[in-house]
Amino acid sequence: MATETIVSPGVLLQEIDRSFITPGTDPSGLAIIGPAARGPIEVPTLVQNYNDYKNIFGTTLASASNAYEYFTSITAKNYFQNGGSSAIVTRVVRTAATWAHASSSLITAVSSSTPTNNPFTITTLGKGEALNNFGVDLEYAGGGLKTGSKDNIRWEVSNINKANGTFTVSVRRGDDTTASPLVLEQFTNCSLDPLSPNYIQSKIGDQYYTNDGVSVSVNGEYPNKSQYIRISAVKSPTYQYLAPDGSVAISDSTEKAYSFSLPESGSGSFTGGVGSNLSGNPLFGSAITAGNIQGLATSDYDAAINILKNKEEFKFRTLVAPGLNQENTSTTVATIISNTTFRGDSLFVADTGLYGATIADTKTYSEALDTSYAATYWPWVQVRSTELGRNVWCPPSVVIPGVFSKNDSIAAPWFAPAGLTRGGIPNVVKAEKKLSKTQRDDLYTSKVNPIATFPGQGIVVFGQKTLQQATSALDRVNVRRMLLEVKDTIGGFSRKLVFEQNTQQTRDRFVNQATPYLESLVQRQGLYAFQVKMDGQLNTPDIIDANKLVGQVFLQPTKTAEFIVLDFILTPTGASFTD
Repeated sequence: MATETIVSPGVLLQEIDRSFITPGTDPSGLAIIGPAARGPIEVPTLVQNYNDYKNIFGTTLASASNAYEYFTSITAKNYFQNGGSSAIVTRVVRTAATWAHASSSLITAVSSSTPTNNPFTITTLGKGEALNNFGVDLEYAGGGLKTGSKDNIRWEVSNINKANGTFTVSVRRGDDTTASPLVLEQFTNCSLDPLSPNYIQSKIGDQYYTNDGVSVSVNGEYPNKSQYIRISAVKSPTYQYLAPDGSVAISDSTEKAYSFSLPESGSGSFTGGVGSNLSGNPLFGSAITAGNIQGLATSDYDAAINILKNKEEFKFRTLVAPGLNQENTSTTVATIISNTTFRGDSLFVADTGLYGATIADTKTYSEALDTSYAATYWPWVQVRSTELGRNVWCPPSVVIPGVFSKNDSIAAPWFAPAGLTRGGIPNVVKAEKKLSKTQRDDLYTSKVNPIATFPGQGIVVFGQKTLQQATSALDRVNVRRMLLEVKDTIGGFSRKLVFEQNTQQTRDRFVNQATPYLESLVQRQGLYAFQVKMDGQLNTPDIIDANKLVGQVFLQPTKTAEFIVLDFILTPTGASFTD
């Protein structure tokens, strides 16, 4: 068991697994790592529903034959449709990805002659090709478009007011027209005057984020008010600008130069974004390797994976990284498991192999892992994507968070997210393989949770083992998830005791808070029994002098009835059933 070293004041939560000895808040909060159509890069971003997800990260690029950024969006959609209340999404792109930006030749300062200065640049908030619109002359006669789709965006500068030195910046959907504009965002009364409350850089925002794998840094001065763009490279006036009366002001040293400088009106495309359109087999078969995961390399995931190690800043109970698997990206999977174990507050749903893997291969991949902080499921499933307009093959990690959230909404984390009552997988068309009982048995002995197909009853998760090899209570998902819940809750009110007097009153306070909570778990079928100790026997003078407060919480977790044995006994006529 990995433990932390106490250096600074805090609460150390430890697990002591003795369940193998014969005895004498949002629980389903999700973290997703993966590619997306657009949005912040390697920055864990909280979304509260699927509309939030779509607004920030888009959906899919159905028009692009080589774009398969759908695992992340389908995971989020399935999760929220089944009761999930919050998710942290960390978008991954190629390391060399760049931002799309508005063509500088179309955003220029106004003068009496040919414009010679670029007052600002509009840049998309996320890197990659998704928001590019490659047409130079986007509109033509009749208000139609030469290029553009619903996945793209376009910019527009309008409502030039020479008297006030103001203008409007709009973000429009890429497939709109002049006759039927689809305005996503609009910022009115923008100004190029840095002293104005409507200064464009502060009105729209200029921030972007960088992630070094340890922390996220904020770059820029003004928070972003837009979900799509930021303003950058605002230049001080140096050439000819309009005076209040509309005439040309030659001076570049007066306040007028700031106050009444204006960009040209017009609209256009975003270009220059590189690195988000991903390539690969739509079934994610043999083409996926450590160097090519949906067009990404495992190294492109490093910063996104490592930043989520920070458990104090990012809180979740379930983690998935669809597209990564034990077969071809085992080193990266091992890193995620290591980080999850270090956090001690979440469960990683790991994928074993590629689409088309055999049962024997799947068992081999599973048996290479040993942790109670992860679980794996098999086989792949086909999900209907309304955005793509077709069925999509997905690894199990795409749909299992939805099973967890459904389980928690109708029961609790300590109930098994499996079986006909709580293990059904909604929105799944079919499983890659219909498993026989013998095949399910074979998988279960290797800690692989089968996804079973029962005629008339649907596609169901029919197992709940963790990847822990040793036999104990923690080799079951419901017990692991129960312990995550208990540690989080009791750890929460324990933090209020840090820096309190190390006295009997403080110890009693802990016991009096923990006891009723654990009693409620007994009533809600999470525990058979428990005991809370924080007494003088544990807190000796040496312990107290070391500024420590030690407690023990003994738990007897409830077990699930996974193997039901029924004896059907025929008796002679007239015989007593009590004999």
